[in-house]
Formats: sequence, C-alpha cells, structure tokens
Amino acid sequence: MHQSPASGRVAPGTMRAGHQLLLLQGGAEFFPALVEAMDAARMVVHLETYIFTFAGSALSVAEALERAGRRGVVVRLLVDGVGTPHVPEEWRKRFADAGVTLRIYAPLGRLGLLLPSRWRRLHRKLCVVDGLVGFCGGINIIDDQDDVALGRLSAPRLDFSLRVVGPLVDDMVETMEQLWWRMLAAQRARQRAFKAAWDALRASRPVGDFSRLLHAFDAPASTTNGETSPLPLGVDGARATLLLRDNVSHRHDIERAYLKALGEARQDIVIANAYFIPGRKLRRALTMAASRGVRVRLLLQGKYEHFLQSRSARPVYQQLVDAGVQIHEYAPSALHAKVAVVDRRWSTVGSTNLDPLSMLLAREANVMTTDRRFSSLLHSYLDDLVLHASQVLDAQALGRRPWAQRLLDRVAFGVMRTVLFLTGHRY
Repeated sequence: MHQSPASGRVAPGTMRAGHQLLLLQGGAEFFPALVEAMDAARMVVHLETYIFTFAGSALSVAEALERAGRRGVVVRLLVDGVGTPHVPEEWRKRFADAGVTLRIYAPLGRLGLLLPSRWRRLHRKLCVVDGLVGFCGGINIIDDQDDVALGRLSAPRLDFSLRVVGPLVDDMVETMEQLWWRMLAAQRARQRAFKAAWDALRASRPVGDFSRLLHAFDAPASTTNGETSPLPLGVDGARATLLLRDNVSHRHDIERAYLKALGEARQDIVIANAYFIPGRKLRRALTMAASRGVRVRLLLQGKYEHFLQSRSARPVYQQLVDAGVQIHEYAPSALHAKVAVVDRRWSTVGSTNLDPLSMLLAREANVMTTDRRFSSLLHSYLDDLVLHASQVLDAQALGRRPWAQRLLDRVAFGVMRTVLFLTGHRY
C-alpha cells in the first residue's frame, strides 16, 4: 500500500478492501438513510452539499441536523454560495439555537460570477457521521421533484448516492476537516485575528487522536451474514477508494481514473452523466474504445436547464456517434446522475460531471470500486434504464438538423471554450 508521506492517506486510486457499499437512488432512498445515520450520531455530523433547499422531502434532513445539534452532537453544515445562495432566516435561527454551525463556501458578493475566481465551486456531496458512516454521490438536499431551473418535475429525477462503511471514510473525514478549518483560518485572517487563523490552520491537519476516538465506537453492523446484502444494490467486503478533485493537489485524479478504466475496457462501457461535455482526452478514450469493438453507451440528460449546456454538447455528440458511441437521452424526468461501469468490473459513483466545470474548476468527490458484484449490479440497473427509460439519439437526425441550429451549437461551444480560456484552461 502506497501512502502519502505528509498525511498517511493512501495514494489516489489505491484500492483498499473491507468496504460495505450500498447504492441509494434519489432522495426517496438517500434522505431516510441520512436521517437514520444522523439520528444515531453520538459525536459529529459533517455535511457538505452544493444545493440545500428547505422544502418538501429535504426538510427531513434539516430537521435531523437540528435534532442532532440539540442532543449535543457537533454538527457542521457547509453549502455552496452559488448552489445555495439563500438560507431562510427561520432555519438560520433554528440551526443557531440547536448549535448547528452553518458556513457558506465562497459567497458571491457584489460582483457575483463576473470574477473568474468565483467559478471554483464546492460541488461535492459528502456526509460523514461519527467518522464511521459516509455518504458520497450526486444528490443535493432538494426534493426529488423540485428543480432549481426546471421547476416542479412530473416525475422524480434520476440521481444516486453511495452509503459507505470502511477505510475510505477516514479519507472523507480528512478532506472535509481540512476544508472546514482552512475556511475558518481564511475568515480569521480577513478579520486580522491572526493567532486564531493560525490555530484554525493547524487544526486542518489530520489528528490521529481524534480519529482513534471516533473509532472507539463499534462500527455499524453489516446488513448481511454473507457477501451480499439483502438490498438490491449493496455488497460487503468490497475494494474501493475515494477520489477527489480540487484546485491544488488533486486536479486530475478523477479524470485519470476514468481514462485508465476506459483505456482498459474490452467489452462494455455504460456512463450515466448529467452534464456531458468531455474534453479531448476523454472523447478520444471513448472513441478509441468504440473502435476496439467495445460497446459504449451513454445515458445523458434529456431535459437541459440552460442554453449553453445543451447547445455546446451537440458538437461533441456528433463526433461520438460518428465514432460508433451510442447516446441515449433519459426520458421520464431530469437526469442528475454521475455514475459509470466498465466491463462489469469497475464502477464509480460521485458528484463529477464529465464537463469542464467539474473537471477543471469545482471540488468533486467520487467513490471508485473494482468490486465485480457491485459493478455487475449497477451495470444491470443502468442497462435496464437504457433499454426502457431512454430515447436513442439518432446519428442521421443529428446531422440533418437545420444549419441555424448547428450554427448555434458551434457558437455555444466556442463561448464555452472562450470562458474557460479566461480561467487559464484549455478543454
């Protein structure tokens, strides 16, 4: 096992055994699992999310955070300043009264997104309870049928999160603790409270005693006596790892993991991804896989919220379908998933879209596993969605669209690349 000399964390992509993995679809499964873990918390609940709305089924999570705080549990909630621009005053007061600490990641301020530095967002969705149970995925804290841009949906959106017990939860604790205390250090420095800033910065380093204290509790019991849980998408004893993307030391870890898996594919690739505008390396990996005879299927968003996302994706679609990649658009509702399976032996669940915002600018987190049982189960689930809940994007129809539409596609793609150039990136 290779470890980072600075922190003891294993090198990115290093698989470790002994994980319990349970796939949760949508808030209908994710929120009750979160609430159950939070209601059992004894020491610490730490939650990061891009969007937190205080309505519908998402209220159950807010109420669980409040209950935990009132029991004396340390509760930390971190939301993104773009995804969650407003927290209702009622809930600010309720959280404060319960002892829940709420922080906003990179509030926009007066100039908003006019400053390119403000495009670096907190997009990952992580939660750890008592350092023992972790959650990682793409699901925001918002009702399944509410959409910030599309309004009320006719059916629940498609999205996933992963409940994890095992060694990689330590890595989740470390990355969340570091961000939390570094944000506090920056705040104290802006207030010219330099000693407090230094203390907070020191607190951002991993503390072994704290970790050992958390692990003094018994780990949650396995849901099974055998290898596979009775739940349809859960396994025990899996090899897995946590992959991060940030703007310092983990800029390309998630992209490299995708490229390696795609490059080694021999039979089948299934990717479900909400905002799909892959860069040149990923496009080449997909087209090369198709040229080797690998069946490559993409399950993508059929209901785009924004003009730029929808239009700038079309030139990429054309290149891929011409190379033999099958593109399916999810039909029943909005798709917000970020999952993939390769050859039923490698799979990933997380917050990372295969688009420039996720791959170049945002903080993201994915769990990757080489467990064949989990990967086969996820493959079967996605295969059913592709067959029965999607519409095939016809290659000939895509090429025959009116010239005005194709021109708009090219303009949108050019605008996207220009905007990225302003941040110092090529894509």
